[in-house]
Amino acid sequence: MFKILTLNSIAVAGLERLPRDRYEIASEMRYPDAILVRSRDMHGLDIPATLKAVGRAGAGVNNIPVDRLSARGIPVFNAPGANANAVKELVLAGMLLACRNICQAWDFARQLRGDDGAIRVQVEEGKRRFAGRELPGRTLGVLGLGAVGRLVANMGVSLGMRVIGFDPGITVDGAWQLSAGVQKASGIDALVSGVDFLSLHVPLGDTTRHLVNADRLRIMRPGVVILNFARDGIVDDQAVLAAIAAGTVYAYVSDFPSTLLNTHERVIALPHLGASTEEAEANCAVMVAEQLREYLEHGNVSNSVNFPEVTIPRAEGHRIAIVNANVPNMVGQFSTVMAQAGLNILDMLNRSRGALAYTLADVDQPISPAVIDRIAGIDGVMAVRVPHPGP
Repeated sequence: MFKILTLNSIAVAGLERLPRDRYEIASEMRYPDAILVRSRDMHGLDIPATLKAVGRAGAGVNNIPVDRLSARGIPVFNAPGANANAVKELVLAGMLLACRNICQAWDFARQLRGDDGAIRVQVEEGKRRFAGRELPGRTLGVLGLGAVGRLVANMGVSLGMRVIGFDPGITVDGAWQLSAGVQKASGIDALVSGVDFLSLHVPLGDTTRHLVNADRLRIMRPGVVILNFARDGIVDDQAVLAAIAAGTVYAYVSDFPSTLLNTHERVIALPHLGASTEEAEANCAVMVAEQLREYLEHGNVSNSVNFPEVTIPRAEGHRIAIVNANVPNMVGQFSTVMAQAGLNILDMLNRSRGALAYTLADVDQPISPAVIDRIAGIDGVMAVRVPHPGP
């Protein structure tokens, strides 16, 4: 029986992918095999000795101590793209809220006083203050062309906008999913300097922190609308407010409220709603639950942020999974131990990612505890286990 600890409420659709005859799921558990988490901060948590995997029901993993888990040979799974449509729709809503001054107009209308005749007079006198812009013909810049960025870029094309995108790490498959109408920028500065709307879809890291800063704001077109539904910290909020005051930025739409942003009349700060739809939460939970199950039962790895992709169809034999440092002659040592135990290798796949490597092997006979102990004792081995589908 696999034990799953949930640190947040996980959509039922995902939990249903873990059969109750094989999985015990609870929000309090001392010795879990895996953890399912959404936004709970895990950095201060003790890592149980029994832990084999962590699944994040979402895309970002800033709340998870990935390096600490990697050192223990524990994969971290996420759900890239599962919430992409939800974020795309919120980007569209943000564009419309900003360029049509809807929040300011709504606030104005809610404060009207008097009878209906008096209100009609006030409406006619006040509506000029909220005249906006239409989207067709405007230029949308999309920085980051992953699952969300591609949907946003394609949406812009369908709305009649001119769309420019940039992502130095875009894959061939990702490029194929872009509309032919999306133009490629030569770099970040070239992108941000020529757009009316800038939508950000990059992870937060050392190279992306304050990616939108005072220097880049100075080269932007006057009247630009900036939308950040990616991560807090990508935009230098103080610099954006200064750019609003200078007339460069028309509006800033952020999914990350702060004391600096919350009361500014040209800022729309939302309470991190990017993936907050029933559909997105269910999609994320289903994806990550299936990935955890594949890993626990079969050792297969997909959509891990710290492990390489390793998948072997399970047909026959007995399977062993090994996590180790990515150094020479590790596979040779594993093979030697198996050969000395009289185990014939039916299939084997070894892949590496950075400093970590992962090996799956199917052999013709049951794998004894002695073989597991010998492999675990090899210098550089972080974890060894025998994946099994049964309770």
